[in-house]
Amino acid sequence: MRQTQLFTKTQKTSPKGEESKNAQLLIRAGFIHKEMAGVYTYLPLGLRVFNKIAQIIREEMNAIGGQELFMTTLQNPEIWKQSGRWVEEGTDSRSGLPWFKTKLASGGEIGIANTHEEALTNILRQHVSSYKDLPVYAYQFQNKFRNELRVKSGIMRTREFVMKDLYSFNKTEEEFRVFYEECAKAYLRIFTRLGIGDKTFRTFASGGAFSKFSDEFQTLCEAGEDTIYLDREKKFAVNDEVYTDEVLADLGLKKDTLEKVKSIEVGNIFPLGTKYSDALGLKYRDERGEEKPVVMGSYGIGLGRSLGTVVEVNADEKGMVWPVSIAPFQVHLIELPGAESEAPKMYEQLRGQGVEVLYNDRKDMSAGEKFMEADLIGIPWRAVVSAKTLQNDSVEIKRRDANAAMELVKVGNLAEYFSL
Repeated sequence: MRQTQLFTKTQKTSPKGEESKNAQLLIRAGFIHKEMAGVYTYLPLGLRVFNKIAQIIREEMNAIGGQELFMTTLQNPEIWKQSGRWVEEGTDSRSGLPWFKTKLASGGEIGIANTHEEALTNILRQHVSSYKDLPVYAYQFQNKFRNELRVKSGIMRTREFVMKDLYSFNKTEEEFRVFYEECAKAYLRIFTRLGIGDKTFRTFASGGAFSKFSDEFQTLCEAGEDTIYLDREKKFAVNDEVYTDEVLADLGLKKDTLEKVKSIEVGNIFPLGTKYSDALGLKYRDERGEEKPVVMGSYGIGLGRSLGTVVEVNADEKGMVWPVSIAPFQVHLIELPGAESEAPKMYEQLRGQGVEVLYNDRKDMSAGEKFMEADLIGIPWRAVVSAKTLQNDSVEIKRRDANAAMELVKVGNLAEYFSL
């Protein structure tokens, strides 16, 4: 992509009203646009990162037997009333969800989805009758809408966001637990591929309204909203909300080995038991013909939250630092005076070899301005071509995430260098 054709532009100053590092940098670098409080648009650079995160998650969910579908945003109140999560006027609001609701022109009320346990359970009633129909592991990438009282932390807590939500449907608790652990391992692989695996830990937590206990995946970060107690040797943590002597004893953890740290929740997995299958009548007949409720679980990862966490954890004083796996482009090619004829050839050569390149071909910027902008955008490699480098038939290469000195790479070896 030529930057003369990229419609987004960088900003020299931080946006007003944004306190979080992730929103400040993403807006300044032209990755996102703020529509209103808690609502952001992904611009071309941001969407490239977003889609790469989605693909990593998709690959790992498929690898454990997940099947992708796409469910509706508009929700039928009747199935939510069956589970008790469609809270009506005069009832206890704590038992419900932060809904956005709207009226139909023809009369009646519908919901705008904030999660999909009820909706998918209702669908499965038409497809599951026998033990032979199970297990089912279905997931989606879908917009969620939550009427949060207070939004904060940039793109990590918003009113509209995309979640990967997977739901498991098993015959027995034992079968469910096997898949639950497989999914936990898949989550750790996902966060490793996103470049935050060394800072992300499985964390024992409250199950909230779903179950007694659940598992979170928490990434260490001083900007995090959560507090966890971490055993680095065991690579396991306990959320502050369940940090009791009884829980520690059950998990085999000792207080003197735990470190109190701030963190960001980047994913969670919940045992649901038969809460929703009982409420909506999702049952199957086992080998003996006996009718039993389906055992369920839910597994969520917020894509925007993951993206924002990568920014929070990896950014430095100059800007963002993207892992190669999810960077919008692999190489930031910067043309300086004297390279006007050679830089376009290098750009086409790299593209022809399948290298993702953002090419700064603008003429109205100084070298210093181009370098500062490249640091802000945070693409893994910067390749500078100028009259000086061409005297040596070379391009000047520097890694964004390293303090190593620049190195000169021969023009003829450029594509091969980035294919390694």
